[in-house]
Amino acid sequence: MSARDRILGKLKQKMPSTVALAPDVASWYATHRIAESGADKAQRFRHFIELAHAEVYAVSRGGWLQKLYEVLAAKQIGKLLVSPGTPHGQRAASELPALGIACPAYDAPIESWKEAMFHDTPAGFTRARGAIAETGTLILWPDADEPRLMSLVPPVHIVLLDAANIYNTFYEAMQAEGWSNGLPTNALLISGPSKTADIQQTLAYGAHGPKELVVLMIEENLQ
Repeated sequence: MSARDRILGKLKQKMPSTVALAPDVASWYATHRIAESGADKAQRFRHFIELAHAEVYAVSRGGWLQKLYEVLAAKQIGKLLVSPGTPHGQRAASELPALGIACPAYDAPIESWKEAMFHDTPAGFTRARGAIAETGTLILWPDADEPRLMSLVPPVHIVLLDAANIYNTFYEAMQAEGWSNGLPTNALLISGPSKTADIQQTLAYGAHGPKELVVLMIEENLQ
């Protein structure tokens, strides 16, 4: 008998005779958080993500571009990375240049413009698939139009979020959207600007990613 066989034999001897049943996750979450209205979920999401140093602005479905421009102007940002393959990116690219904001597109392999991406792209603009109220977390679903580097590299990350897509909990988001049926190569959960506590266990923001996170939250009750 080899050493490997002896080790496996000992492990099998110590295995329990019965296998524990999987926990009933659905039942636990059914009583974990009561159902909330859309307004309550938006308020809870905003509360928690602002605690993590993010900026949140309530905008109307037709008026978010004006707020986007105001944010860029206030931060003295004259260039915004957009995806013209998306409706929001196309709108930004068509209207912001007239206001003095250049809108380069992520339309080439990163190897061909890595220097510009990492050293000459002050802000990126993407859409959130949804959000989680309980933790103040954005859900991003990177794809060919909006690769993950758009939200991970520029110092300022601006996100367009539809408040109608805010869920109570992470479990609710997964179930409602059928995540078990397929996930992207990278699904991102973002709860504020980048941060680390590696150095002397002191929390520092902007250490290895966007230093600022701005959320433009579309609310239907706004005109």
